Amino acid sequence: MNMINEWISLLDTSSWVIKTLSVVGVVLFLTLLSRVLIKRTMIKANKTANPWDNVLVTSIGPPARLMVWVIGFAVLADLIQKEVGHHYVVYIDIVRQIGIIVAITWFLIRFINQFQHALVHKKRSKSESLDHTAVEAIAKLVKLSVMMVSTLVVLQSVGISIAGVLTFGGVGGIAIGFAAKDLLSNFFGGLMLYLDRPFSVGDWIHSPDRDIEGSVEKIGWRMTLIRGFDSQPMYVPNSVFSTIGIKNGSRRKGRQIYETIGIRYDDAAVMDNIIGDVSTYLADHHGIDSSQTPVVNFTNFAASSLDFFVYCFTVTPNWAEYHKVKQEVLLQILSIIESHGAECAFPTSTLHVSSDSASDLLSKGEKIPSGTGDGKNG
Repeated sequence: MNMINEWISLLDTSSWVIKTLSVVGVVLFLTLLSRVLIKRTMIKANKTANPWDNVLVTSIGPPARLMVWVIGFAVLADLIQKEVGHHYVVYIDIVRQIGIIVAITWFLIRFINQFQHALVHKKRSKSESLDHTAVEAIAKLVKLSVMMVSTLVVLQSVGISIAGVLTFGGVGGIAIGFAAKDLLSNFFGGLMLYLDRPFSVGDWIHSPDRDIEGSVEKIGWRMTLIRGFDSQPMYVPNSVFSTIGIKNGSRRKGRQIYETIGIRYDDAAVMDNIIGDVSTYLADHHGIDSSQTPVVNFTNFAASSLDFFVYCFTVTPNWAEYHKVKQEVLLQILSIIESHGAECAFPTSTLHVSSDSASDLLSKGEKIPSGTGDGKNG
């Protein structure tokens, strides 16, 4: 009789072990199968022109495997519960629900990120304009909404009343607001940057009120990353931008060239010809904005030069390209001046000696000083 009872107990134990190993085997098989299916599906998706199927397949892989493991864990927990009793294994349903919610949330977050990258890549490949700041802001808001909804569902699953949480949030919001006013001001400052969009990622900005100048690399919810000429990062709290003025150099139509150039007084006769040739050159230059008429005029009788000014705008707002155009313009203006036999002036002086003083110097055998400098202006 004892022998029979031992055999029955052994069969029951073996049955439980077989079921457990079967569940583990099925979970491993489904995990491997999901990898193979997703890999083959991705190969087919890469052959299509539609990028959105790639987004879906890329997003669903890891969350799907997590879902398999969560369901497998729940089944194993049920087997263990039947074997050892309810007293030792509890909250199986809660853990299963939380695992499924986490997997779904993970999939949605991955899908939003992949969708954002695919949209940006598609616009770039077609050379279409896209506001990266707006896309990033919308993506962040959607992800924040997903996280909030998921958190509320998890709280509801563990038995916490959502109504009570919302009520507590309304009452505690005042205390939290006072305690984290700087954090909230930065958050709303970042929200206003996304809504008003005074600058976007990649823009070159400058503040006349603060020592802030550089290229915008990232606009976060709390601070903005700006990298200056020296390549050092500058982290500026978003609340600062609500109290200062910002100049956005990347959104200007073009950059200004304003230079004053002087020629010698001896070259006054060719001043009008020089101005005419410079005006014609600027009007025909491909890098100068013809919609804003270039201005070249004689402007001043200086101490040692006749001055004319050059005022125009480049087509490109890019800082490096602007300086290339400016250099080309200035060198050509110098060539135009030289082509008329004139020269650019620089400060000189002339010493006038009276006839009596000259006679005294000649009687002593000394040379008459002709002046200081090189005397190019007379």
